[in-house]
Amino acid sequence: MTALLEIKGLHAEIAGGRKIIQGLDLTVNKGEIHAIMGPNGAGKSTLSYVLAGKPGYEITAGEVYLNGEDLLAMEANERAAKGVFLAFQYPLEIPGVATLTFDAEMLKRPLNVGFSGGEKKRNETLQMALLQPSLCVLDETDSGLDIDALKVVANGVNALRSAERGMIVITHYQRLLDYIVPDIVHVFAAGRIVRTGGADLARELEATGYAQYQSEAA
Repeated sequence: MTALLEIKGLHAEIAGGRKIIQGLDLTVNKGEIHAIMGPNGAGKSTLSYVLAGKPGYEITAGEVYLNGEDLLAMEANERAAKGVFLAFQYPLEIPGVATLTFDAEMLKRPLNVGFSGGEKKRNETLQMALLQPSLCVLDETDSGLDIDALKVVANGVNALRSAERGMIVITHYQRLLDYIVPDIVHVFAAGRIVRTGGADLARELEATGYAQYQSEAA
């Protein structure tokens, strides 16, 4: 069976030659939710940007396939058309583009402009539901959310769980994974995965922190 997403030996750096991702291997099959946890600066968000095709990142080695197709050979818009959706940690404000999914007063507001963090994240979850992507990458989608907004966003994400869809949930904290329960949890440190386990691994990380993995990856 062809994997939904297959990453082999990926290395990536930003302008100036700073190495961020250093030998990443990851396979996500249809129907799976993978959580990626790790300390600040480990490269988690960089991974999401590389998958989405954000400019400013140079791939120096490795391969990435989406449903058997070379993802790195595609432009960002082509990746989106193939089913890659990135939910940003900080969704962009887009003046001039109306939000057509809220009540009448909010229709007058440009997309995400003046929205609270929770409103922005709920809006992204709605976009996912409308677009029905095959690969959802959620980059710290719990950032800035209170408990009520977190539950709303998590319920929206859970409604998208499907045997034909895969998800990567990037987070620092185990609390999100109480609501979006992953099949597999990875610890990301120094640009690569250093440990993989089940949902219990997230609870272990909440108790012990990331320090041991940072030293092991160094």
